[in-house]
Amino acid sequence: MNQQSDVFIHSSNVAWEQADEGIERQMLGYDGELMMVRVVFKRGAVGVLHSHPHRQVSYVESGSFELEIDGVKRVLKQGDSYFVPPNLIHGAVALEDASLIDVFTPARQDFLK
Repeated sequence: MNQQSDVFIHSSNVAWEQADEGIERQMLGYDGELMMVRVVFKRGAVGVLHSHPHRQVSYVESGSFELEIDGVKRVLKQGDSYFVPPNLIHGAVALEDASLIDVFTPARQDFLK
């Protein structure tokens, strides 16, 4: 991938895109090796169970979620985080209006259009 974000990123200048029903995301910084994404969920929105070859670490920026990773469920709240190794099935349900900061390596090329 040849794409790269600007070096300085003002979130007010970065477009939001609809990721799924009740879920929007904003690409904050990336190149071919690393990507950071803010994801905002409306209460009850579901990040469906899925897997991908990327490593992912996520920080609960606000609200709370029920997370499922490899069949194990936990409730995480603001300030908590989680790590998803490559190819593990995972998903989330927003227990209230909430947001995540997701970091992927390598970058999610499927997020860049």
